Amino acid sequence: MLFGLDGIEIGIIIVFLTLFAGILSGFPVAFAISGSAVISFAIIAGLDSAGYLIHAAVDTSSSDYAALIAEGVRPDAISVFRYPDLPRYEDALFPDGWEVALDRNVGFLVNRMNERVLAGQSIETLLAVLMFVMMGIVLERSRIADELLTTMAKVFGPLPGGLAVSIVIVGAFLAASTGIVGATVVTMGLLALPTMLKNGYSSELSTGVIAASGTLGQIIPPSIVIVLLGTLAGDLYSAAQEDRARMAGCTDALTYLGEPAVVSVGTLFQAALLPGILLAALYAAYAFGFALLNPSKAPAVQLGDASDKQAASAGNGLTWFLIAPVVLIGLTIGMGQFGVVGSQSVIVDSFTDAGQTASLRTRVGEECQASMIELHGEEAWARAVAEQTAIDEAGGVAQARALSDEERAALVEERVAAAAPIGTGIAVTAMLLGLMLIIARGVAPYANPAPLFLGALGLLLLLAVDVAMIGPLTTPGATTLMIAIPLLISFVGLRTAAAYLAGNEILRVVFPPLVLIVAVLGSILGGITNPTPAAALGAGGAILLATYRKLQEQGRSGQLVLLTAGAIVLMLVLGVNFDMRIGQQVVLFENKLAYLAAFACFLFAMFGLVWSCGVLLSGGVLAPVVRETAKVTSMVFTILIGSQLLNLVLISFGGEHYIQQFLRSFDSELQVFLLVMLVLFILGFVLDFLEIIYIVIPIVGPVIYGGTFDPKWVTIMIAVNLQTSFLTPPFGFALFYLRGVAPKTITTGQIYRGVMPFIGIQVLGLLLLWMFPAVVTIVPNLLN
Repeated sequence: MLFGLDGIEIGIIIVFLTLFAGILSGFPVAFAISGSAVISFAIIAGLDSAGYLIHAAVDTSSSDYAALIAEGVRPDAISVFRYPDLPRYEDALFPDGWEVALDRNVGFLVNRMNERVLAGQSIETLLAVLMFVMMGIVLERSRIADELLTTMAKVFGPLPGGLAVSIVIVGAFLAASTGIVGATVVTMGLLALPTMLKNGYSSELSTGVIAASGTLGQIIPPSIVIVLLGTLAGDLYSAAQEDRARMAGCTDALTYLGEPAVVSVGTLFQAALLPGILLAALYAAYAFGFALLNPSKAPAVQLGDASDKQAASAGNGLTWFLIAPVVLIGLTIGMGQFGVVGSQSVIVDSFTDAGQTASLRTRVGEECQASMIELHGEEAWARAVAEQTAIDEAGGVAQARALSDEERAALVEERVAAAAPIGTGIAVTAMLLGLMLIIARGVAPYANPAPLFLGALGLLLLLAVDVAMIGPLTTPGATTLMIAIPLLISFVGLRTAAAYLAGNEILRVVFPPLVLIVAVLGSILGGITNPTPAAALGAGGAILLATYRKLQEQGRSGQLVLLTAGAIVLMLVLGVNFDMRIGQQVVLFENKLAYLAAFACFLFAMFGLVWSCGVLLSGGVLAPVVRETAKVTSMVFTILIGSQLLNLVLISFGGEHYIQQFLRSFDSELQVFLLVMLVLFILGFVLDFLEIIYIVIPIVGPVIYGGTFDPKWVTIMIAVNLQTSFLTPPFGFALFYLRGVAPKTITTGQIYRGVMPFIGIQVLGLLLLWMFPAVVTIVPNLLN
């Protein structure tokens, strides 16, 4: 053996050394990965042909191997790492020659290209990357980040460390709207770093908080990292749990686990929400604490009037900005808990429900039964057996059948009797509009309150109409007519409230991107849609925001943009409340009318978006946005293709299987996960998150996703780990981005010293997620 190492070990070393050399060579990373795959395969094939690479494999024909099999050890669990004393035989790395391996690689590459890049199940999710990238670049080019930084600095500047806190808040905003680390760091480095230095902030704190806040895009949804990780995690978790079930003696993962082995990108967005907020809160707390201990290095700064003077002098901000909104939201939630607000749907299935099944499948073999008892516990197994016995005594699981007209009518009557007096949609609408009126009152407390009170009266009348006149069987058309008058009354107050809000600098700057973020994340987190349509909504909304800003700069009216946004909202409202299936045999007139109105809104919205693109194109915004979007997206997909080729090189000589055998040789699942996290952290110094996701995760994924850990928790831990590596000297990518835009007076050593406390905060965040995994799982569990 060459250097006393197994041929597979030398092959793995050659692959990764070639990969590092290719990346550090200066060639574009996307092409360096593909080139390193070709070069490493050529080197390995040449050494193998010359007889230098010898693999010592376990001799499956030996008596020792047969004895292990007789003891019940599965062949998949036998490796040179777990049983080093087993007899072995030496063979070439490519037993059939490198030509056969090359031919097989080409065939596999074509299949993988088709499955994962061109037409696979994950392609729809990958399309979200393109639109999230476009959304972020449009918001960046439209100078919305500039206004956010300026406004937040005015709000928090008078506090100790206020500029640093404002950087964290804006970083979280940009993370939720762009998700691109490089763009966020560069933008805040150009805009905020000179201001912080000019106002006496220390170089270390200034550079550290900018670099750390810029990396929040790695974890705060809609994060591109989460999208890409999620597309892999779903496949890896499903396949790994199927293998785990087979090794446990069960037929499939559903039988063994008692639930489907599924994890989606939308669920991961839900899981990433609280960890992202936690990290942002820790950053802000550190900045505030640093300022209290070192007031000369993070002084309070008055950059201007932070808000409307009228609101500031009223002394009632606590009432209108905190107490009243909390009371209104709490009242709405409370009415929901007591059944006053709830669903009024009377839709029933056409078939009876299938009979209740046991919590676990109990008709399994002895080996599977023992494995399931070990996994779920004796109590859960006994309960499932009792449930199955009761079902059998009742004649077995009932088969679904079509309901008769009388049965359907009876079920509808039950739904009508159980319906809440106030529908959820109307209650949520009244709450949101009420919040708008309350905040407007706080913004302009000395203005004439009569229009706002009239708007509140209209909302109360809306609720009264719902209770007195609208029932579960009321058609959408009749409902629309009955709520029209209360909405028109409330519109008087809402129009005045909008004028008050538009006059407030903070709300004028924060509200538009906040609405866009809430619309995108709300649709995903609420389970309304998957990330791809939400990303399309975000990209379209970003185009409208950028167009409105451009028109303002040119002194032109943005009325058409507002009408386009209103058309989109109206189209969505009509789609939710009316039955748009006009292909049915019987279609109500009101549904036809709603369909025509929604279609008209769609046409107008398309016209508005095309017109907005024309405005951005003529203003010199759209062309660079499209170029940058194409560049980033093509890089992602090219890296995806190159990584598939590199993985196939590893697979061709058994490298991937060898690494997985090594990881599976540990008795502790915890040790394996810690080892993988350490390796990912180190690789994060020299590899971008794209290379790690597409090259390393497919290798270690079958092991770390094949255990008992929650896949959501595993994925979020990996994402936070990658975020930490972005900050760690000397190769942290965020540090390079900041170094490129920092003034010459800022040294590299100051940047490194500045990020060290935030690296500690990242490690603390990882430890908190380790000790309290509920931080990751509580939101998905509540929403799902």
